[in-house]
Amino acid sequence: MTDQWWSWVISAVGLAGFFLAGKKIWWAWYVNIANQVLWTAYSIVTQQWGFLAGTVFYFIVFTRNAYLWTKEHRNSKRMIDE
Repeated sequence: MTDQWWSWVISAVGLAGFFLAGKKIWWAWYVNIANQVLWTAYSIVTQQWGFLAGTVFYFIVFTRNAYLWTKEHRNSKRMIDE
């Protein structure tokens, strides 16, 4: 895989995740978490360790958002079902 191919895929997935989050789709943060797996692989394959450090922080933020948005989604769904 070439570096350019990686760049296009990672960018597309990241943009999709942020686009979905902007539409307030609760599972958008899971797309962003999955993208961090791609960033981690890219960092290791290209030996660009700065990206690896960045993925740790993004993973923490995206995991927190995923937890909060999933919790909110479940609560709102529960209220509708009642």
